[in-house]
Amino acid sequence: MSELTLTPERTALVAIDLMERIVALPTAPHSGPDVLARSVRLADALRDAGGTVAWVRVERPGVDEQPPGSGLSPEIEVAASDLEVVKRTWGAFQGTDLEAQLRKRDIDTIILTGLVTNFGVESTGRVADDAGFRMIFVEDAMSGLDAHAHEFAVDYVLRKLGPVPSTRETLDAIACSLAR
Repeated sequence: MSELTLTPERTALVAIDLMERIVALPTAPHSGPDVLARSVRLADALRDAGGTVAWVRVERPGVDEQPPGSGLSPEIEVAASDLEVVKRTWGAFQGTDLEAQLRKRDIDTIILTGLVTNFGVESTGRVADDAGFRMIFVEDAMSGLDAHAHEFAVDYVLRKLGPVPSTRETLDAIACSLAR
């Protein structure tokens, strides 16, 4: 992969469905807790560099009460500058103000992480790409319900929409942007 570059103040980390009940699901090739920890590290680094962080969670439509564990995982410390988005479909754009909030902040690049790769992450990435955002998909900060589904989404869909670096490569790109 060529060297990843980004401009933090024009970049948003969008983390999908890092909720207690979803993080607890059996996922592969990366565990939910590992995806959560990597996403939090990326959020902290990007926020510290002047970027935007958006935490997206799903609520089931048409029910009086959401299932237990429907809030963001307790390891997530939402900063005052962060966006919190509640979606009611697989993707984070349909029926939310996410795109408007990102445009208002002059965001042109999205770093996408979360659970699960071939549902919420892929759906969000496809729509974001259609909307003209530059996409970065952090391979080890997302996971599928099984390894095959994750690998298929990464290899046959996401790589066509943008680079697929590791958490380390993405953290390095954030750090290098500060040295410029």
